[in-house]
Amino acid sequence: MTTHDQHAEHGGTTGVGWAMAAQATLHCLTGCAVGEVLGMVIGTATGMHNAGTIVLSVVLAFVFGYALTMRGVLRSGASVASAVKIALAADTVSIAVMELIDNTVVVAIPGAMEAQLSDWLFWGSLVLSLALAFVVTTPVNRWMMRRGLGHAVVHGHH
Repeated sequence: MTTHDQHAEHGGTTGVGWAMAAQATLHCLTGCAVGEVLGMVIGTATGMHNAGTIVLSVVLAFVFGYALTMRGVLRSGASVASAVKIALAADTVSIAVMELIDNTVVVAIPGAMEAQLSDWLFWGSLVLSLALAFVVTTPVNRWMMRRGLGHAVVHGHH
C-alpha cells in the first residue's frame, strides 16, 4: 500500500474512492429514505394534494437525514450547535440531490402519485426512485469528499 493509499484509507480526501463515497451516500440515503417514505405514506394516507405530499416528504427527508448524522456526531462529544453545523455541511447537497432525483422519478412515473399504499406502484416507484437517487448522488458525494466537503467533514467526528 502506498502512502497515498494509506492516507486515503485513514480519512485523507484526495484518495476518496467509490466505496467510501457509496458508504457516505448509503448513510445519507438511510435518513432520506425514512423521511421520504414517511412523508409519502402520511401524504397518501391523509389524502394530501401531490404538492403537499412532496413538500412533506422533502422536509422529513432533510430532518431524518440531518438527525442521523447528528446522532453520530453527538456521540463523539460534539455540542448540539456544533453537530447541527456539521450535519448541515455534511449532508445538505447530498440530501438535496437525492430529493431532486427521487421526487422527479416518482412524479415522472405515470400514476405513481395517485397510487395508494396498497398498490405495488406506490412502493415500486419509491424503491426505484431511491435506487436512482443513490446512483446519481454517489459520484456527487465522491467529488465533494475528494475536496474535503460534504460527508468528509463528518469523518473526524465518528
